[in-house]
Amino acid sequence: MTRLGKLDPVTLLALPAVAYLGLVYGLPLVGLLARSLMVEGTVSLTSYTRFLSDPFSWTVIGNTLRVAAGVTLLCLFIGYPTALALARAKGAAQALILVAIILPLSVGVVVKAFAWQIVLRRDGVISQLLVGLGLWDAPQRLLFTETGLVVGAANVFVPFMILPIYSVLKLVDPRLIEAAATLGASPLYRFFHVALPLSLPGIVTGIAFVFSMATSMYVVPSLLIGDRFQTLATLTGRSFLFMRNEQLGSTTAVVLLILSVAVVVASAALSRRFGGAS
Repeated sequence: MTRLGKLDPVTLLALPAVAYLGLVYGLPLVGLLARSLMVEGTVSLTSYTRFLSDPFSWTVIGNTLRVAAGVTLLCLFIGYPTALALARAKGAAQALILVAIILPLSVGVVVKAFAWQIVLRRDGVISQLLVGLGLWDAPQRLLFTETGLVVGAANVFVPFMILPIYSVLKLVDPRLIEAAATLGASPLYRFFHVALPLSLPGIVTGIAFVFSMATSMYVVPSLLIGDRFQTLATLTGRSFLFMRNEQLGSTTAVVLLILSVAVVVASAALSRRFGGAS
């Protein structure tokens, strides 16, 4: 029997999705890659060597990775306790937390970004709160700063950190925590040696989701920090929309794609490792 003959018929149900992704995602990507490699009608790596030899390009790559790392860490800091509370909650309390997490996903990113423009400005809620707490002597503007961008982007992506961690935590047998407690383990010991290791696959998946989306965000940086701060995604957009430089846009898009694929592959390897260990 051939390998095709051994294929589970249920697997064929995925064919429409595979064909759709191949047509609307894979095919344009191949075109983008081909455009980045074509220089004056010949295949060449000139666009990549030119891009990587420019110090400004490394500044843009550094901006992209730094902001994505900040957003991911903030989402993890906020998301893990929320996922833990969601996994422990029962009945109406759990439903209420789920609604609070999922409902903001129905609001468009553009609307959220404009709302954060109000929150982050000099007379916004955050500035007034920090002045009221005595942490700032006078109101300061967070809008059009890197800190404001990280805070605003974390608001958009935090559900994608909470849900993977929650999906793993809800499968953890609570009797393991109780068994550790009966053996005299302190709450901190139970968290760092039982709950946290068991939830690592969810943490890795959440980090991969948020980091990948944060590296490729375009609307949020455009509205919260402006053109003076460039990331790979905003530089790609400017190259196509304003500079009419398809060569540069294709090159930055492929570099961005390589970064995202590297994150996904690394996270998949880590998930298998931690999943097997768990």
